[in-house]
Amino acid sequence: MTTPLPQVSVVVPTFNRREVLPRALDSILGQTFGAFELIVVDDGSTDGTAELVERSYPDIHFLRQENRGVSAARNAGIATAQGEWIAFLDSDDAWLPEKLERQMQALEREPVHRFCHTDEIWIRDGQRVNPASKYAKSGGWAYHSCLPHCVISPSSVLMHRDLLRETGNFDESLEVCEDYDLWLRVTARDPVLFLDEQLLFKYGGHQDQLSTKHWGMDRYRIKALQRVLEDGLVSGKDERMTRQTLVDKLEILVEGSRKRGNDALLQELEPQLAQAKAILASPLS
Repeated sequence: MTTPLPQVSVVVPTFNRREVLPRALDSILGQTFGAFELIVVDDGSTDGTAELVERSYPDIHFLRQENRGVSAARNAGIATAQGEWIAFLDSDDAWLPEKLERQMQALEREPVHRFCHTDEIWIRDGQRVNPASKYAKSGGWAYHSCLPHCVISPSSVLMHRDLLRETGNFDESLEVCEDYDLWLRVTARDPVLFLDEQLLFKYGGHQDQLSTKHWGMDRYRIKALQRVLEDGLVSGKDERMTRQTLVDKLEILVEGSRKRGNDALLQELEPQLAQAKAILASPLS
C-alpha cells in the first residue's frame, strides 16, 4: 500500500539549540492537523543536537549539514520536502496546537491565496511583551507594510511550494534579514492571507539570536531592496516607495558609520546613497 504524500512539509532549521529544540518539535507533533511531515535540518551543531533527535525523535526526517547558515538549512529542507505546502518553525519558537489546522482551513476558504501568516505571542526573557506598533501585521497586498521592517515571522508562515519556485528560496548570501528579503519578493507578486490569531510563541532575548549579533542590519535590508529594484519586481508607486525606503536606510547607515568612524563602510555607502537620491529625484521615478 502506497503511503500518501503529506499535505504540509514543516521545515525546522537548528544550530546549537539542543535545550529548546524539544519545545519546538513537541509543538509540531502535537498539532491537531496531522497530514504533515517534519524535517529538521541541523546546521552543523556541536552541542549534541543530532544525538538528541536520533534518540528522542527517531521517526522524523533528520538532515545534517556543515554550518552554512539558517537560509541554507531552510533551503535544504525545502529541497527535501514532499508536501504541497511548506511551513517553517524556528527552533527557538513553538506553535499552538491548532496552528496548522487553522491556516489550512483559512486557505481552503480563500483558495486564491498561496501564502498565509498569523499573529503571534512575543516572549522576551521569559516575560510576555507587546510588540511595537511598527511590527503590526496585515494581509492583502502587503508589500508596502513589509518595506520598513520584517513584519512577517518565518515561524508563522505557510506557503505553497509553487510560490517558492517563482520567487526563489532564501538568499544564502545574507547572514540576516533573509526573511525580509524573501517576503519582499513574495508580496511584490502575491497578496497574502493574514490570520488574525495568535497561533505561536515567538521567543527572544537570548544571546544567540542572529539579530543581536549583527550591527547595522539595514546593510542586509539594503541588499534586498536593491535586488527587488534590479529584478524589476515593482513599478509605479511601489517602485518609488522602494527607492525612498532605500534612501532612508542608506542615510541611517551612513550616519551610523560616521559616528563609528567606519571610513571603509562610508566609502562604500556614500556613492550608493548619492546614486539612490539622484534616481529618486528624477522625473522617471
